[in-house]
Amino acid sequence: MVGLSVVIPCYNEEECLPELHRRVAAIAHQCFGDNHEIVLINDGSRDRTWTIMQQLSAGDPELVCLNLARNHGHQLALTAGLDLCRGEKILVIDADLQDPPELLPDMLATMEREAADVVYGLRTSREGESFAKKFTAGLFYRILDRLTDISIPLDTGDFRLMSRRALDVLMAMPEQARFVRGMVAWIGYRQVPFPYARAQRLAGVTHYPFTKMLSLAFDAITGFSTKPLRFASHAGLWLVGLLVLVAIYILAKWLSGGTVEGWTSLSLLIIGIGAAQMLVLGVIGEYLGRVYVEAKRRPLYIVADVVGRDRPAGRLGVSPAAVLAASSPVPAGSTPAATAADQPGDVPSQTRP
Repeated sequence: MVGLSVVIPCYNEEECLPELHRRVAAIAHQCFGDNHEIVLINDGSRDRTWTIMQQLSAGDPELVCLNLARNHGHQLALTAGLDLCRGEKILVIDADLQDPPELLPDMLATMEREAADVVYGLRTSREGESFAKKFTAGLFYRILDRLTDISIPLDTGDFRLMSRRALDVLMAMPEQARFVRGMVAWIGYRQVPFPYARAQRLAGVTHYPFTKMLSLAFDAITGFSTKPLRFASHAGLWLVGLLVLVAIYILAKWLSGGTVEGWTSLSLLIIGIGAAQMLVLGVIGEYLGRVYVEAKRRPLYIVADVVGRDRPAGRLGVSPAAVLAASSPVPAGSTPAATAADQPGDVPSQTRP
């Protein structure tokens, strides 16, 4: 086991990679010497990201590069790196250098001083981001805080330093729809904030547009709260109460010999009830869809290529070496050794040298 693992998911980051590697390698060497590793994960990039990773790895024995079989998304790419890293302490950072790696010494000092298992970056400012993105991000975290049953720190991303025991608990969670910062908060242990100013993106454009942010928001809310389901129940009760009042009004009109007027109002009422029913069904469908996806128990990630040091077996994904090992014939008269695949929900993940 090495002293530090720096885990960095990458998607179309060819412009940032050389400077990212230079800065991360420098600060890792300063803090841990050669007792560290940098784990870069290529999440199905369409540019020269993987090619540059291979070139960088040729000159840095501490650099490990994982090439996923396709684009899995930021959270699953991050999961792949966390699952296969070997550090006693783990730093998670984005490839765009908005989170300065030079903060590592202060984060290590905070972890030791506070006897913490997690030191998470708390954004005090966000340079280079539009007002709309800052507003929607702030609104999302505050809505999430009201809905969830656990306390997820406001204005934080995935930039954090974790202990090995915290990571081991995180990797014991096999769910597909992952909201890593929420899952880390759920773990517990001692977690302390580390205030910092988020810098402007080094190069390129953001790879997290509004649609991906919305998808992440749905994963976060449905993964950590059942309040939307309770809302569906409450909406149904309110609608039943409304219908009872309408029925009483119609009955009173009929008994008094009058006629019920207002077909327009009645039509609007029917449309409103139908819309509420569709909303409730949609909420239930979101949760049912999660159950369907989880029931299939597919591996969370698939690694196509690995460059760098050998990797220990992962628990949540598949790599080429694992496929070859599973397909190798067993010699006659021998008994195959038990593997991680013998355990329900675990898929072996090994790598080539």
